[in-house]
Amino acid sequence: MYRSEIKIRVRYGETDQMGYVYYGNYAMYYEVARVESLRQLGITYKELEDGGVMMPVLENKSKYFSPALYDDELRIVTTIKNKPGVRISFHYEIFNESGKLIHEGETLLAFVKKETGRPCRPPEYFDQVLKPFFG
Repeated sequence: MYRSEIKIRVRYGETDQMGYVYYGNYAMYYEVARVESLRQLGITYKELEDGGVMMPVLENKSKYFSPALYDDELRIVTTIKNKPGVRISFHYEIFNESGKLIHEGETLLAFVKKETGRPCRPPEYFDQVLKPFFG
């Protein structure tokens, strides 16, 4: 299992009229957390795409417990629980500044060859970087 953390601050434009983070922005938070999680491993989306592999989202799930508010600093814990194959699943836990779990989410992505649009296995270097976490 691989686990990473990032912190983000809620910007005013991400909130609705009630001052809560607009529900659609959680998908953006997932993307930021996912990209940074891979970056912490030394893998970048740009590197994957330059190598001919795309990672489209197949599923996006969200569960809301409490609202995030303007100017809150959120801690997002991203976990890859299972060794990736043609698909990779990311689980997200979002905590507010007091450490309360306010949101959970999950995205399922596929590895796809850019030139054919067909599913593929992750690049060898991707497997090698994650191997110690699923040994």
